[in-house]
Amino acid sequence: MPKGVKAAVIGGVFAVMVGGAGYAGYNIVSALNDDGGSGAASVKTGPPSADEIKEASAKFFAAWEKGQAAQAATYTNNQTAAEPLLAAYGETAHIADVKITPGAATGATVPFTVKATVSYENKSKPLTYKSELTVVRGKTTGRALVDWRPSVLHPQLKAGDTLVTGPSASPEIEAVDRNGAVLTKEKYPSLGVILDTLRQRYGDKAGGTPGIELAIHHQAEGVADTSLLTLAKGRAGELRTTISASAQAAAEKAVKKFAQSSVVAVKPSTGEVLAVANNRKDQFNAAFEGEVAPGSTMKIITAAMLIDNGVTSMNGPAPCPPSATWQSQTFTNLKGLQPNENATLANSFMRSCNTAFIKLIDEKPLTDSSLTQEAQERFGLGQNNWKTGIVSFDGKIPAVSGPDRAANAIGQGQVQLSPLNMASVTATVVTGTFRQPYLVSPKLDDRELATAKGLSASTSSQLKQMMRLTATQGTAAQAMAGLGGDIGAKTGSAEVDGQAVSNSWFTGFRNDVAAAAMTEEGGHGGTAAGPIVAAVLRSAG
Repeated sequence: MPKGVKAAVIGGVFAVMVGGAGYAGYNIVSALNDDGGSGAASVKTGPPSADEIKEASAKFFAAWEKGQAAQAATYTNNQTAAEPLLAAYGETAHIADVKITPGAATGATVPFTVKATVSYENKSKPLTYKSELTVVRGKTTGRALVDWRPSVLHPQLKAGDTLVTGPSASPEIEAVDRNGAVLTKEKYPSLGVILDTLRQRYGDKAGGTPGIELAIHHQAEGVADTSLLTLAKGRAGELRTTISASAQAAAEKAVKKFAQSSVVAVKPSTGEVLAVANNRKDQFNAAFEGEVAPGSTMKIITAAMLIDNGVTSMNGPAPCPPSATWQSQTFTNLKGLQPNENATLANSFMRSCNTAFIKLIDEKPLTDSSLTQEAQERFGLGQNNWKTGIVSFDGKIPAVSGPDRAANAIGQGQVQLSPLNMASVTATVVTGTFRQPYLVSPKLDDRELATAKGLSASTSSQLKQMMRLTATQGTAAQAMAGLGGDIGAKTGSAEVDGQAVSNSWFTGFRNDVAAAAMTEEGGHGGTAAGPIVAAVLRSAG
């Protein structure tokens, strides 16, 4: 948070973290504030009319422009939350000369453009941004009122955030890629949150000096400030990352084609992260922090478990029946997959046969903890000890009994992974050695990277060959078509409660690059996530 600045917490409310996605919510005490005033003799009902929407928003805009925080708050359905932030807009954030231009309303929602000036200690700069508000009917008075939420004042504000102008909390950095090319939010939008975090963590170590800026200070611990406008630049210290600018550009372009998509690319021979991109409205770094079922990409780890425990081998038996029952739960395959009672593990892997893997997990010496041990000891997952340089998730593969033991084996049940985790799994297959992924050198802050046994030469060779077959003859062939070099892949589709369409997963390698992607409700692995991974491998391989 900028120093010497009185912080105003938005609306005096608190942030509520929902799941792994970093969404923030807030409570409105409607009984006290929902109508902005006292009751009336005659209360209107129903949605506000077009004239009421225009009048209510105009009154709110006029008071906001004049800096009349208390008055503007009376035009909202939550005066208690709105007034402090409206006041802080001018007093703490030092934003003045506000001019608001409304656009054409869509129903009760009014888009608008704000043009203003931010001034601090003889430094001034123009500020322009777009936001929107919605007009609702007050519950007790029937008045048309602005539905209050922090994003009305600025689209990036969430509950509990603080909007301030002053000396920056951390010295500025100039993040560069592995070859010295400058990485900016403007050129690589999905790096925005990551660059903010790198600045927070390594600004002091990079040797820069603070500047003067308008920023959002987030209440959640460990979340870096979001810089909105720089009034006076400090001296930026150079921070070298492992990113490849060309791979990052390809990743940014690829995820834009599919909503709610994330991708990570790593260098198997070193563990360096070459690219990380997200196409999400919530700014959550799902590529590193996502905690979701990985679907059939999990079969890479399950196949490793089967081979390492002597259950079968690449050319050994792995029959693929139409269905398989494990402890009263029946599992089937994707529609259209032909059964093959004489299938080998390689054949069932490349065609992504669920039932083959379900049938084999009952073989001795496998136990409820075998998959967990394989993931932890061979692939370095699930021990909460990765130190990538920013916040990341290490994966979760719990030892379970009952139907979830079978579901875990095909990437459902209680298994949770991120694209970073799955890219690392593929990287471990490529070299046989687990190298914990990282974004900045551990030498910068003496971080101790996680370690694991890795794979035997035989297991690594068999897994790699099965992934090659999948990329050239199996479920990943269409997505990987046209890629030269040494290539391999695995598709995945993960069903999620409450979703009509499964999540699309895909992981693959090309030479010394491994990548993984996930698209929420993207369907089959080769449909959405596949083209994303292929595009990154094409650029970086």
